[in-house]
Amino acid sequence: MVYLVTGGAGFIGSHVVEALRRRGEHVRVLDNLATGSLQNLEEALRLPHGSLSRPPAGNPVTVADGCELLLGDIRDLEVLRRACEGVEVVIHEAALRAVPRSVADPLSTNEVNVTGTLNVLLAARDAGVRRVVFASSSSVYGASLEVPKVETMVPAPVSPYAVSKLAGEHYCRVFWELYGLETVSLRYFNVFGPRQDPASEYAAVIPKFIAAALRGEPLEVHGDGLQSRDFTYIANAVRATLLAATAPQAAGGVFNVGAGETYSVLDLVSALEEVLGRPLSVRHTPPRPGDVRVTLADVSRASAVLGYRPEASFLDGFRETVRYFSAPGVFPVPAGGG
Repeated sequence: MVYLVTGGAGFIGSHVVEALRRRGEHVRVLDNLATGSLQNLEEALRLPHGSLSRPPAGNPVTVADGCELLLGDIRDLEVLRRACEGVEVVIHEAALRAVPRSVADPLSTNEVNVTGTLNVLLAARDAGVRRVVFASSSSVYGASLEVPKVETMVPAPVSPYAVSKLAGEHYCRVFWELYGLETVSLRYFNVFGPRQDPASEYAAVIPKFIAAALRGEPLEVHGDGLQSRDFTYIANAVRATLLAATAPQAAGGVFNVGAGETYSVLDLVSALEEVLGRPLSVRHTPPRPGDVRVTLADVSRASAVLGYRPEASFLDGFRETVRYFSAPGVFPVPAGGG
């Protein structure tokens, strides 16, 4: 089976590529390398560091046994048409992520996450792709304090990013109902793990905390730190994604992908102190616009239809993530920085 993974050089996408290749599937990666990296693909494909170079844009290039890379942007429909040739399943991970980025630049978020997703669906439909798995987000639920989040709740997005993901879900449903293109939308809950970029201005809290701690810098906590999240280790998210690609009854559905447990930001500080074996300093800053107070997934629908159950615990995943970022060369740590 041939899979197309959009955003396959990114954090989640590269882990999906790794899992597919481990199963012996042929994988084509489409990425513009704006936020993804060749290093992520090298790790995913077990290639030596620095062995991949940026390919010319336009056509797929074989980068490893059973894996092609196409340099391109999902805003370009013609590129997507080439990417979908001969593909049976598309796993659509490419996106402009992060709520703060969307608040600062809603137009770009819409162009990539909404128009880009529509392009993916059009190209997939016209190429005879069987199924598209769409990476949505728990942010579509909005600021309601009612937990756990169940797929039957009425979405109430409070950021342009969340709006863009909900629009993508609706397009997926319409393409299933109108054109018979199988689509599955996965509402990821705060995925974390190795390869998540800690250096971006819009970095997620776990890699950002780990990087700061290893550099001997204070951890920046927005607001009181009591906001809580269902932090989902990458291995769990990838497992759900691969199940969604093949589960017979999943077509047209929307599914939560989480761990089913919640930790506050201050809990993260304590967990990091425990793993590193030393106290950490914290600096509180104002709350961020568009952030929600609590997320917690009810994964019973994913369990029943996809066969998904989170297998890696938060603490095990957290320890593995700290170990990954602590390895030499992952990012520079100043001398004396811990």
